[in-house]
Order: sequence, then C-alpha cells, then structure tokens
Amino acid sequence: MANSKRQLEILSNSIFQNGELPTFKSKISETGQFPLKAKKLEILQINVGYMCNQVCEHCHVDAGPDRKEIMTRDTMQQCLEVIKNTGAHTLDLTGGAPEMNPDFRWFVEEAAKAGIKDFIVRSNLTIMLANKKYHDLPEFFKRHNIHVISSMPHWTKGKTDKQRGNGVFDTSIEALKMLNNIGYGKPESILRLDLVYNPSGAFLPADQSAMEKDFKKALLDDFGIHFHNLFAITNLPISRFLDYLIASENYEDYMYQLVDAFNPVAVQNVMCTNTLSVSWDGYLFDCDFNQMLGLPINSKAKHISEYNETLLEGRTIAISQHCYGCTAGAGSSCQGSVA
Repeated sequence: MANSKRQLEILSNSIFQNGELPTFKSKISETGQFPLKAKKLEILQINVGYMCNQVCEHCHVDAGPDRKEIMTRDTMQQCLEVIKNTGAHTLDLTGGAPEMNPDFRWFVEEAAKAGIKDFIVRSNLTIMLANKKYHDLPEFFKRHNIHVISSMPHWTKGKTDKQRGNGVFDTSIEALKMLNNIGYGKPESILRLDLVYNPSGAFLPADQSAMEKDFKKALLDDFGIHFHNLFAITNLPISRFLDYLIASENYEDYMYQLVDAFNPVAVQNVMCTNTLSVSWDGYLFDCDFNQMLGLPINSKAKHISEYNETLLEGRTIAISQHCYGCTAGAGSSCQGSVA
C-alpha cells in the first residue's frame, strides 16, 4: 500500500497542483460527465494472483516470479457464488500469469459450469512452454471454450524482447502456433484468440484498426499465424511504467500527451462503468488499474463476500489522473479502443 500511496502522490504532483494541467475530475466536469457512474455490470474481472513467469517492463501489476499474492480456493469459492448469480455476461481471469495459481484449473472448470457467455483467460503465451505441466494448456482452454487474450508487443523479435525479455518473441510464436494447430484464431473458428498491443515507450498507440491489419499481415506472412482481433491498450502511468517514465524523465511529457489527447466521447464507454475488478484477496475495485493504486470502491459492498449488484450499480467511480490513459484518443480498455 505504501507503493500505491507513493504513486497516487506522484499522479497529483505539481503539474496538476499548480494548474499547468487540469485534473481528470475538472476535465470531465467541463464536459458535464462528472461524477462518473457505474452502469449495469457486464464484465467481472478477477485477478487470481500477481505471480508470473515474466517481468515485463510495462506491467501495471508489477507481476513476477517473486510475487506471493495468490487467490485462495476459499476466495475463489466466494467468486463462484457471485458468478452463478450475477447478471454479467463476461468472466475475465487475469494475473500475473493466472495459470500459475495452483487452483487455476479447478476454478476454470467450476466457473465454466455457470454458463458465462464469454469466458476470457489473459495468457502471456510463454507460460504454455515454461514447464511441462503447462504444455497442455491449449487443449485445456479448448475443452472449456476459453476466449484467449494474449499480449504481443510487436510482430518483430527486437521490439517484443525489449519490452518482455530475451526469448519471449520466439516462445510466443511457438505458443501461437500451438493454439492455431487446435483451431484457435482461425478466421471461421469459434475458438477466440485475440492479441494485445502496448506501446514500448512514452507514446500513445496508433490506430487500432490499422495496427491490426499490419499485425495480421506480418504474422501470417512470416509465421503462418492467424488471430481474430488486436486490442491496442494505452500504457497507464502506474507501477513499472510510471517508474520508467520518471527514470527516463518522460513523466510530465507523457501526461501532457494524455491530457492533450483527451476525448470526451471515450469517457462514455470507459471500462470502469460496466466492469468490476476483484483482487487476489477478494476486494472489489472499479478497475484493475484502481486495484493496483489501492483506490477503494465507493460502495458498502467492498469485498466479494459482500457482493450486491443493487449496491454496486450506480456507484460513483473512484478517479485520479491515471484515468486520462483510458480517455486519450480512441480510448483504451482491456478490450481495446472504446470510441
């Protein structure tokens, strides 16, 4: 929590305090969109732990092999009770590498019985080849009709390895071929495979549609790989990416970019209005980014054991300056552009 408080202090630093840049609250007030209110819940996003086999430099979760925060089966059971009774149509499991949670497969099997319309697992791809016990993950995902969403920084080795570590690109390509071989990502397949792009530096992503075309052409021409959609996600100024911005002396310039690119249309569809984030220990947040900053939810229902859609719907969303990242340009969410 100390680190979260430090990040929030940085996000409220002098460029906002002295009026050089408007706070996010004042910006959306100008367009009559404050306060942000939660709509009907559509997506339940559950972070089952921060442990990961990678240490990516842009990771907003600060995930890695040394992280010990892991969701217990008891907390998973509480989540299952909510999954069975919620009106949400999408279940989104994330991490870290969610597959590293020792109860991951049990949780997927039990959650699949609830008949969720869209069951997402955010896999980093390399986990499938990290250890023999993960080699059958593609078949496991297929058996439960899991929608796989995976990070892929670029279609070239250099840019991917720079962001995610040496050897990651080659391993990711091999994992994508494994998924393709059992039907994932093929044009007419119901086995959904989507990729996520995050910029590798202090700049905003290019047009999502144009990037998708470039990714598809390059991966197909060079490796024979198919996938369905590309989601372009803006790096939010938190955790490792915030550390990078400060160390490279790009923080203020990046915040100016985000504020200058503010799009009031994107505010209407930010993911915090239809998504609820559940932390590894069961606490509720408006989004995964607020979870990392320790920004508490504005509701009497603060833990999954207290879940109540009536209390949660219509709540005021907790905001800070990092929210500019979700409203810049075409907007950004875990499902890509929103405007």
